[in-house]
Amino acid sequence: MAAVAVAVAVVAHPAVRPAGAAGACVVAPPTLAGATVAKVVVAADVLQAPGAGPRVWRAATQTPWGHDPTWLLVLGCARDPAGREWLRVLLPIRPNGASGWIRADFVLLARSAYSIAIDTRSAEVSVYKSGRLIRRVRAVVGAPSTPTPHGLFAAYDPVPQPRPDGFVGPWVIHLTGHSDVLDDYGGGPGRVAIHGRGGASLRIPLGSASSHGCVRVDNDIVSWLARTIPMGTPVRIRA
Repeated sequence: MAAVAVAVAVVAHPAVRPAGAAGACVVAPPTLAGATVAKVVVAADVLQAPGAGPRVWRAATQTPWGHDPTWLLVLGCARDPAGREWLRVLLPIRPNGASGWIRADFVLLARSAYSIAIDTRSAEVSVYKSGRLIRRVRAVVGAPSTPTPHGLFAAYDPVPQPRPDGFVGPWVIHLTGHSDVLDDYGGGPGRVAIHGRGGASLRIPLGSASSHGCVRVDNDIVSWLARTIPMGTPVRIRA
């Protein structure tokens, strides 16, 4: 989904601790009760294994479209033979679900109390805080020929739109996932997003399976998500 970046207020992440601090290397896996997220403070290579293997991605300090700080969902941690801490993070690249290892010294850890669950069968988006359902709304999801991909993803790059009444509404919240069948969305890399509705997209009723893979919600909902959900928050999509 191609998007235009303008000024944006960033949702705060309460800091947990500097990554790499002394102590046991323990990171709880993401759940409905929330997840550990990592802010990239120094651009760094993400490797295939802790301290070893080829580079699988280059983590920048800013996201590509919104130019906000890069926050990544943390899946686990380990120490290399030298005792340095590495974090396994979910990556915004193909294939969906790809992960890699980044030096803990190059990130700041925080906690997101939120999680998002998207059910493509019922075309519903559910938002949880500390494991409690706080909002459930209808959505438009991918058509059978261009389905919304399933799996674990994360909120990655929120981009406010210059035309809030346009087709995608006021916000496009890019996820780490990509379409399984399309390589390009209007100039973008086929990245799936949660976005609003406007213009011709209002002709498609909520609860439909009619998009190219993105998840469309009402504009007040996507605006609330952009203001509320920290980037790096886990997004689980299932049927």
